[in-house]
Parts: sequence; structure tokens; C-alpha cells
Amino acid sequence: MAGDGVASVLYLLEEAFSGAGIEDSGESQSLLSNLATVDERTWRAVPTGGARTIESMVLHVGSCKVMYDDSAFGSGHLTWEDRQVQPWPDGEAPKDEAIDWLSGAHRTFVDHVAALRDVELDRPRMTNWGEMRPTRWIVAAMIGHDFYHAGEINHVRALFSGEDRWLWAQQL
Repeated sequence: MAGDGVASVLYLLEEAFSGAGIEDSGESQSLLSNLATVDERTWRAVPTGGARTIESMVLHVGSCKVMYDDSAFGSGHLTWEDRQVQPWPDGEAPKDEAIDWLSGAHRTFVDHVAALRDVELDRPRMTNWGEMRPTRWIVAAMIGHDFYHAGEINHVRALFSGEDRWLWAQQL
């Protein structure tokens, strides 16, 4: 059973990724919650003045999960070009399959964190760029990464739907 420290970071990992910590209130700002309303047209659409699609953001987040996990908990031999890290070229990822792959990469990372004891959160581990960082730092980076890109996806989705304003302002 995970100690309090590991249990806390597991809660935050799930909150950032799926919103599992929010009791079905519809208030989650998680990655999967923001992806849930992305339609096929918006999946590959490029915002005016932009260069990245929601598809490319999902592939980036998933690739980072795989690389961080391999470096911190695995063999550390994967490269950004490996098919396990980048299963589709940008512009060719089927939405549902890509989200399933992303979810699998998340689950692998979470399973490795869940196997830790609290004392191991301070243990230095390798990053994918070759530096040692405390395990808690690596986990915090993944939590922040999910929230960051969830916000990006939310904004891109809002631009395409024509609802890019604060919720309270939509009711005026």
C-alpha cells in the first residue's frame, strides 16, 4: 500500500490526466476532460496564426510520458524516433486510437509511481535528457505537463467553437 506521499502524487497524476479526483461535478480541468469534446474536424485543425493541432499536442504529451517513464523507471534506451514513443506521424493519428495510446502511456507511468514507497520520492532518477532529478520532481513535471496541455487544448477547442470567453461572460 502506498504511503501518504505516494498516494498524494497519485491523486494529482489522476486529477491532471482524467479528473478522477473530482466527483463528477463537470469541473475537471484535466487532459481527458478537455479532449472529450474535441470533434474530428477540430482534432487536426490548425488555429489561425498557429502551427500545432490538438492531435500534435496529444502525440507530444504521450511521447513525453513514454520517454519520462522509460528514463526514470525503464531501460532508458528509447529515443524520440522509436515507434513506441511516436506511433504515428503528425497528421496521421486516429483520434480514438491516439487517446487510447496516451491513456496506456499514462497508466504505465502511474503504475510505476504506485509501486514506490514514500522514501523513493526523493531518490534521484534519470531524465530523458540525461540529468538526474528527484523522483518527485519527475512526477511533478508530468502533472504540470498534463495540466499545461489540457489548457492549450481547451483554448484551441474554444477558438474553433466560437466560445473563447470566460464561462461567467457566456451567461451575460
